[in-house]
Amino acid sequence: MTATDATTPGKRLEWQVAEVGDIVIETPRVKSLLLQVNGWQGHLPGQHVDVRLTAEDGYQAQRSYSIASSPESELLTLTVERVPDGEVSPYLVDELRFGDKFELRGPIGRYFVWTVATRGSLYLVAGGSGIVPLMAMLRHRERHKAPVLTSLLYSSRSLEDVIYRDELDRMVQNDPNLLVAHALTRKQPDEWVGRRGRIDKAMLIQTLFPLGSKPNVFVCGPTSFVEHVSGLLVELGHDALTIKTERFGPTGG
Repeated sequence: MTATDATTPGKRLEWQVAEVGDIVIETPRVKSLLLQVNGWQGHLPGQHVDVRLTAEDGYQAQRSYSIASSPESELLTLTVERVPDGEVSPYLVDELRFGDKFELRGPIGRYFVWTVATRGSLYLVAGGSGIVPLMAMLRHRERHKAPVLTSLLYSSRSLEDVIYRDELDRMVQNDPNLLVAHALTRKQPDEWVGRRGRIDKAMLIQTLFPLGSKPNVFVCGPTSFVEHVSGLLVELGHDALTIKTERFGPTGG
Protein backbone atom coordinates (compact mmCIF):
# COMPACT_ATOMS: atom_id res chain seq x y z
CA MET A 1 0.00 0.00 0.00
CA THR A 2 1.08 3.56 -0.60
CA ALA A 3 -0.21 6.80 0.82
CA THR A 4 -2.41 8.61 -1.68
CA ASP A 5 -4.85 11.51 -1.46
CA ALA A 6 -5.78 10.49 2.09
CA THR A 7 -2.64 12.30 3.22
CA THR A 8 -3.16 15.36 1.06
CA PRO A 9 -3.33 18.54 3.16
CA GLY A 10 -6.89 19.84 3.41
CA LYS A 11 -8.60 16.52 2.64
CA ARG A 12 -11.02 15.53 5.39
CA LEU A 13 -10.31 12.16 6.95
CA GLU A 14 -13.32 9.92 7.49
CA TRP A 15 -13.74 7.45 10.32
CA GLN A 16 -13.27 3.86 9.17
CA VAL A 17 -13.95 0.51 10.81
CA ALA A 18 -10.92 -1.59 11.77
CA GLU A 19 -11.33 -5.31 12.48
CA VAL A 20 -8.77 -7.18 14.56
CA GLY A 21 -7.09 -9.89 12.47
CA ASP A 22 -4.44 -10.87 14.98
CA ILE A 23 -2.90 -9.77 18.28
CA VAL A 24 0.80 -10.09 19.13
CA ILE A 25 2.09 -9.83 22.71
CA GLU A 26 5.23 -7.67 22.59
CA THR A 27 5.91 -7.12 26.33
CA PRO A 28 3.88 -7.49 29.55
CA ARG A 29 2.40 -4.02 28.90
CA VAL A 30 2.44 -3.84 25.10
CA LYS A 31 0.50 -5.56 22.32
CA SER A 32 0.42 -5.15 18.55
CA LEU A 33 -2.99 -5.11 16.88
CA LEU A 34 -3.01 -6.33 13.28
CA LEU A 35 -6.02 -4.75 11.64
CA GLN A 36 -8.05 -5.17 8.48
CA VAL A 37 -9.33 -1.77 7.35
CA ASN A 38 -11.47 -1.93 4.22
CA GLY A 39 -10.81 0.99 1.92
CA TRP A 40 -7.55 1.94 3.62
CA GLN A 41 -5.64 4.26 1.26
CA GLY A 42 -2.16 3.51 2.61
CA HIS A 43 0.33 5.43 4.72
CA LEU A 44 3.92 6.60 4.95
CA PRO A 45 6.36 5.24 7.55
CA GLY A 46 6.12 7.48 10.62
CA GLN A 47 2.46 8.47 10.34
CA HIS A 48 -0.24 7.83 12.93
CA VAL A 49 -4.00 7.37 13.26
CA ASP A 50 -6.73 8.51 15.63
CA VAL A 51 -8.61 5.71 17.41
CA ARG A 52 -12.15 6.29 18.72
CA LEU A 53 -14.03 4.06 21.14
CA THR A 54 -17.75 4.48 21.78
CA ALA A 55 -19.44 3.13 24.92
CA GLU A 56 -22.99 1.77 25.03
CA ASP A 57 -24.18 5.04 26.61
CA GLY A 58 -22.68 7.03 23.74
CA TYR A 59 -19.60 8.27 25.59
CA GLN A 60 -16.58 8.48 23.29
CA ALA A 61 -12.85 8.46 23.98
CA GLN A 62 -10.21 9.19 21.37
CA ARG A 63 -6.41 8.79 21.28
CA SER A 64 -3.67 8.86 18.65
CA TYR A 65 -1.42 5.87 17.93
CA SER A 66 1.54 5.53 15.60
CA ILE A 67 1.43 3.00 12.80
CA ALA A 68 3.96 0.20 13.24
CA SER A 69 3.54 -1.63 9.93
CA SER A 70 5.33 -0.82 6.71
CA PRO A 71 3.24 0.60 3.85
CA GLU A 72 3.76 -2.69 2.02
CA SER A 73 1.99 -4.80 4.67
CA GLU A 74 -1.49 -6.16 4.01
CA LEU A 75 -2.63 -5.49 7.57
CA LEU A 76 -2.35 -2.19 9.42
CA THR A 77 -0.48 -2.62 12.71
CA LEU A 78 -0.87 -0.45 15.81
CA THR A 79 1.37 -1.18 18.78
CA VAL A 80 -0.23 -0.02 22.03
CA GLU A 81 1.24 0.31 25.51
CA ARG A 82 -1.15 0.08 28.44
CA VAL A 83 -1.33 3.39 30.30
CA PRO A 84 -2.44 3.08 33.95
CA ASP A 85 -5.92 4.58 34.47
CA GLY A 86 -6.18 5.26 30.73
CA GLU A 87 -9.50 5.36 28.89
CA VAL A 88 -8.42 3.74 25.61
CA SER A 89 -5.18 1.76 25.98
CA PRO A 90 -6.39 -0.67 28.72
CA TYR A 91 -9.26 -1.71 26.46
CA LEU A 92 -7.04 -2.11 23.40
CA VAL A 93 -4.40 -4.09 25.31
CA ASP A 94 -6.51 -6.14 27.74
CA GLU A 95 -10.03 -6.47 26.33
CA LEU A 96 -9.79 -6.50 22.54
CA ARG A 97 -10.11 -9.91 20.87
CA PHE A 98 -9.85 -11.39 17.38
CA GLY A 99 -12.72 -10.16 15.23
CA ASP A 100 -13.53 -7.15 17.41
CA LYS A 101 -14.03 -3.82 15.65
CA PHE A 102 -13.41 -0.17 16.46
CA GLU A 103 -13.10 3.13 14.59
CA LEU A 104 -9.98 4.86 13.34
CA ARG A 105 -9.09 7.61 10.91
CA GLY A 106 -5.87 8.45 9.14
CA PRO A 107 -3.16 8.43 8.15
CA ILE A 108 -2.17 11.67 9.86
CA GLY A 109 1.09 13.64 9.71
CA ARG A 110 3.56 14.30 6.92
CA TYR A 111 6.48 15.79 8.84
CA PHE A 112 7.75 12.79 10.80
CA VAL A 113 8.07 10.43 7.83
CA TRP A 114 10.86 8.64 6.00
CA THR A 115 10.93 6.47 2.88
CA VAL A 116 13.67 4.63 1.02
CA ALA A 117 13.59 7.40 -1.59
CA THR A 118 15.16 9.77 0.95
CA ARG A 119 18.85 10.38 0.38
CA GLY A 120 21.44 9.97 3.12
CA SER A 121 21.89 7.69 6.12
CA LEU A 122 19.27 7.21 8.82
CA TYR A 123 19.64 7.81 12.57
CA LEU A 124 16.81 6.77 14.89
CA VAL A 125 16.57 7.39 18.65
CA ALA A 126 13.65 5.87 20.56
CA GLY A 127 12.47 5.97 24.15
CA GLY A 128 10.02 3.23 25.22
CA SER A 129 7.03 2.97 22.90
CA GLY A 130 8.58 5.76 20.82
CA ILE A 131 10.04 2.88 18.84
CA VAL A 132 6.70 2.31 17.07
CA PRO A 133 6.85 4.83 14.17
CA LEU A 134 10.57 4.16 13.81
CA MET A 135 9.82 0.46 13.44
CA ALA A 136 7.56 1.28 10.51
CA MET A 137 10.58 2.95 8.89
CA LEU A 138 12.82 -0.05 9.59
CA ARG A 139 10.25 -2.51 8.24
CA HIS A 140 9.79 -0.40 5.11
CA ARG A 141 13.57 -0.28 4.67
CA GLU A 142 13.81 -4.06 5.07
CA ARG A 143 11.00 -4.78 2.61
CA HIS A 144 12.90 -2.83 -0.04
CA LYS A 145 16.27 -4.33 0.95
CA ALA A 146 17.56 -0.75 0.93
CA PRO A 147 21.32 -0.57 1.68
CA VAL A 148 20.86 2.61 3.72
CA LEU A 149 23.36 3.00 6.57
CA THR A 150 21.11 3.01 9.61
CA SER A 151 21.58 3.22 13.40
CA LEU A 152 18.94 2.81 16.08
CA LEU A 153 19.63 3.80 19.69
CA TYR A 154 16.77 2.45 21.78
CA SER A 155 16.23 3.29 25.47
CA SER A 156 14.06 0.96 27.58
CA ARG A 157 13.47 0.45 31.30
CA SER A 158 14.59 -3.18 31.19
CA LEU A 159 15.26 -5.98 28.74
CA GLU A 160 11.69 -7.23 29.27
CA ASP A 161 10.40 -3.83 28.15
CA VAL A 162 12.16 -3.87 24.76
CA ILE A 163 9.41 -3.86 22.13
CA TYR A 164 10.10 -5.88 18.95
CA ARG A 165 13.23 -7.32 20.58
CA ASP A 166 13.40 -10.56 18.56
CA GLU A 167 12.58 -8.83 15.28
CA LEU A 168 15.24 -6.19 15.82
CA ASP A 169 17.80 -8.90 16.59
CA ARG A 170 16.88 -10.71 13.38
CA MET A 171 17.13 -7.52 11.33
CA VAL A 172 20.64 -6.87 12.62
CA GLN A 173 21.77 -10.43 11.91
CA ASN A 174 20.60 -10.17 8.30
CA ASP A 175 21.75 -6.62 7.52
CA PRO A 176 25.36 -5.41 7.77
CA ASN A 177 24.18 -1.83 7.18
CA LEU A 178 22.03 -1.77 10.33
CA LEU A 179 23.23 -1.07 13.87
CA VAL A 180 20.89 -1.44 16.87
CA ALA A 181 22.11 -0.36 20.32
CA HIS A 182 20.06 -0.77 23.50
CA ALA A 183 20.29 1.33 26.65
CA LEU A 184 18.58 -0.07 29.75
CA THR A 185 17.78 2.62 32.31
CA ARG A 186 16.37 0.85 35.39
CA LYS A 187 17.18 -2.85 35.37
CA GLN A 188 19.90 -4.81 33.61
CA PRO A 189 20.56 -8.58 33.60
CA ASP A 190 23.70 -9.67 35.44
CA GLU A 191 25.29 -10.63 32.12
CA TRP A 192 24.33 -7.37 30.39
CA VAL A 193 27.23 -5.88 28.43
CA GLY A 194 25.26 -3.17 26.66
CA ARG A 195 24.65 0.43 27.59
CA ARG A 196 23.29 1.34 31.01
CA GLY A 197 21.39 4.39 32.16
CA ARG A 198 20.04 7.44 30.43
CA ILE A 199 21.17 8.25 26.90
CA ASP A 200 24.17 10.57 26.97
CA LYS A 201 26.56 12.16 24.50
CA ALA A 202 28.90 9.17 24.51
CA MET A 203 26.09 6.84 23.42
CA LEU A 204 25.02 9.24 20.68
CA ILE A 205 28.57 9.62 19.38
CA GLN A 206 29.14 5.86 19.32
CA THR A 207 25.99 5.14 17.35
CA LEU A 208 26.25 8.19 15.08
CA PHE A 209 29.88 7.61 14.08
CA PRO A 210 29.25 5.08 11.29
CA LEU A 211 26.71 7.33 9.56
CA GLY A 212 28.79 10.31 8.50
CA SER A 213 28.17 13.98 9.19
CA LYS A 214 24.57 14.60 8.08
CA PRO A 215 22.21 11.67 8.65
CA ASN A 216 18.44 11.95 8.60
CA VAL A 217 17.61 12.13 12.32
CA PHE A 218 14.35 11.01 13.95
CA VAL A 219 13.74 11.07 17.72
CA CYS A 220 10.56 9.71 19.31
CA GLY A 221 9.51 9.12 22.91
CA PRO A 222 8.15 10.90 26.00
CA THR A 223 8.43 14.68 25.90
CA SER A 224 11.27 14.87 28.44
CA PHE A 225 13.21 12.16 26.58
CA VAL A 226 12.86 13.90 23.22
CA GLU A 227 13.92 17.27 24.63
CA HIS A 228 16.92 15.70 26.37
CA VAL A 229 18.14 13.81 23.28
CA SER A 230 17.49 16.70 20.90
CA GLY A 231 19.45 19.03 23.17
CA LEU A 232 22.42 16.66 23.21
CA LEU A 233 22.34 16.34 19.43
CA VAL A 234 22.39 20.12 19.04
CA GLU A 235 25.34 20.31 21.45
CA LEU A 236 27.10 17.78 19.23
CA GLY A 237 26.70 20.08 16.26
CA HIS A 238 23.48 18.97 14.61
CA ASP A 239 21.18 21.66 13.25
CA ALA A 240 18.01 21.70 15.37
CA LEU A 241 15.92 22.28 12.25
CA THR A 242 17.08 18.97 10.77
CA ILE A 243 16.17 16.87 13.83
CA LYS A 244 12.65 15.53 13.34
CA THR A 245 10.89 14.77 16.61
CA GLU A 246 7.66 13.24 17.77
CA ARG A 247 6.78 13.25 21.45
CA PHE A 248 4.04 12.09 23.74
CA GLY A 249 3.15 12.80 27.34
CA PRO A 250 0.62 11.73 29.98
CA THR A 251 -2.65 12.10 28.07
CA GLY A 252 -4.74 9.51 29.89
CA GLY A 253 -4.10 6.74 27.34
